[in-house]
Amino acid sequence: MLGRYFSDQTCSVARSLEVVGERWSLLIVRDILLGINRFDDLVSSLGITRTVLSNRLHHLVDEGVLEKRVYQNGPNRSEYLLTDKGMGLTPVIAHLMWWGDSHYPEAEGPPRVLLHHPCGGAVSGRFFCSGCASQVEPGEVMTRSGPGLRKDHGDCAERPLPPVARTGSAAGES
Repeated sequence: MLGRYFSDQTCSVARSLEVVGERWSLLIVRDILLGINRFDDLVSSLGITRTVLSNRLHHLVDEGVLEKRVYQNGPNRSEYLLTDKGMGLTPVIAHLMWWGDSHYPEAEGPPRVLLHHPCGGAVSGRFFCSGCASQVEPGEVMTRSGPGLRKDHGDCAERPLPPVARTGSAAGES
């Protein structure tokens, strides 16, 4: 979280950074978009301490970006799903990825590529599909390993983005 509050500013960027501007927040959202949504898997994937991850997840749940769901009882284990508000960050994550690919490229090429789930066409920076020439919605994106993805950072499977949490008080908030 930022060291200063922006309640005196009329600035949507500043208010948004209060929610997702901490260095781990967008990486957590990125991993959940990639289907890594359980606590221990997030710790392993991100290399984050358990305390920091716990604090960030609580904050993102409190802000309605994520929803926490129990998937196992005794002991209770939870997974985290994006709400509609959280899924709205898909274009933000995608544009940061493309910006990084452009300005800080891997020698072998981009680590991940985004595809239009219904037809498999490449998704452009304006969220248009090269295959069917339609506007792509955040829930219609899937990811595939690109040529620059290191073997220790995921598999080559094409995978649709996870479903949006549609229950609970966080769903549908903007």
